[in-house]
Amino acid sequence: MLVLQSFLNGQVLLFDKPMEWTSFDVVRKIRNMIRVSKVGHAGTLDPLATGLLIVCTGKYTKKINEYMGMEKEYTGTFTLGATTPTYDLESDPENPQSIAHLTDAMIEAATAQFTGDILQMPPQHSAIKKNGERLYVSARKGLVVEVDPRPVTIHSFTIEKIALPLVYFKVVCGTGTYIRSLANDFGAALGVGAYMSSLRRTRIGEFSVDNAKTIPTFEVELKEMRAALEGQTDAEL
Repeated sequence: MLVLQSFLNGQVLLFDKPMEWTSFDVVRKIRNMIRVSKVGHAGTLDPLATGLLIVCTGKYTKKINEYMGMEKEYTGTFTLGATTPTYDLESDPENPQSIAHLTDAMIEAATAQFTGDILQMPPQHSAIKKNGERLYVSARKGLVVEVDPRPVTIHSFTIEKIALPLVYFKVVCGTGTYIRSLANDFGAALGVGAYMSSLRRTRIGEFSVDNAKTIPTFEVELKEMRAALEGQTDAEL
């Protein structure tokens, strides 16, 4: 009961989201584990992305919007020379282009136009709603929905390593930024196409993935907490 009460009072939990889990998969798992219904996350990560996911419980769910508005840091890879409909590996690469002419200098120079306050077009395969329907639902029907570009802020966009067709990057950005869209736009700027082939969220505000737990680790810790409390109760009896 004491374990339950601590989560009802409110906790901020940091998790390293595993590959192929949705953000809600993590929320549902934690909700079942701690036996508290009021659980939410502070910022979606796509299923193929890994990294920091902030999960709030109980009264701390009121802080979710505060955490969602914080600066975020991502690392990952773009693959140059093709595009995908989803801008990542949720769909198959298409429209192959030669990248033989690209130089490191050209690739690094292309980052400049994507820093600062920019307008970004959200992916058609996204959870944004238009006319009451999420874009990815329309996209799966083969429909292209007109959406307006959105203002986002990219504080820094650096190339960490180039091993064509892969480009390793680090991005620090404001809320609402789609790294998938950045990949697509970056490839268009280079004239060869690109898609996001891996993504990891490493930081949200002052919270680092280095301090995050895996789901199995949290499960073990929770069992140990419950066992310790049961032992205390038995001793009192």
